Amino acid sequence: MFSERFKEIAACLPANVKLLAVSKGQPSISISSMADFGQVDFGESRLQEALPKLKALEARKNLRWHFIGRLQSNKVRSVVRAFDFIHSVDSVALAERVSRISLEEQRSPQIMLQVKFREDPTKGGFAPSKLIEAWPKLSLLDHLKIVGLMTMAPIDLDIVERKSLFRDCRDLANKLNLPECSMGMSNDWQQALEAGATWLRLGSSLFGERSNHVNSPTDITKSG
Repeated sequence: MFSERFKEIAACLPANVKLLAVSKGQPSISISSMADFGQVDFGESRLQEALPKLKALEARKNLRWHFIGRLQSNKVRSVVRAFDFIHSVDSVALAERVSRISLEEQRSPQIMLQVKFREDPTKGGFAPSKLIEAWPKLSLLDHLKIVGLMTMAPIDLDIVERKSLFRDCRDLANKLNLPECSMGMSNDWQQALEAGATWLRLGSSLFGERSNHVNSPTDITKSG
């Protein structure tokens, strides 16, 4: 039962560390049930899957929605309209687009800049040196509310290497005077926590294995 998993993990977290429940692949009934236990923040990575769930749960005004997937430029407007946080801004051009559209939509999502600290062909992100170089330009974007960095460890790193990567992310965030670090998933959140994470992105360790399908937007009403 995910209530026990949620309570066990939440009890381990310091006051400054937030739990982001990765709800991609989960039906809205599961999100609603977890919200009943006090979880507020939920992460989605596919816009087409997320929007029906946001609609189904719109009566829960306290929920905060995080976009954690790769952000395509043609999806920026929809993501800015729907999400409170975006964890995957990975280029200056994308940052500029998010800033402009945020102004047009009169929205101000909180932004995490995605950084790639180790070579990994499956991941995007700023190289640390390139982010430092671009920072003066990024910091002048009036309508971009940058609050932190996001990173993911390559799957082939061991525990020691993962913790080193997470420390690199925390050090860079500190250098840029950014308070938040979104890092650590179900297989390495303890190492991320020790290294200074402030957002932990947990999916299977909270919900269990993902569903094979996501129910329709009406599934929370069908549950009785």
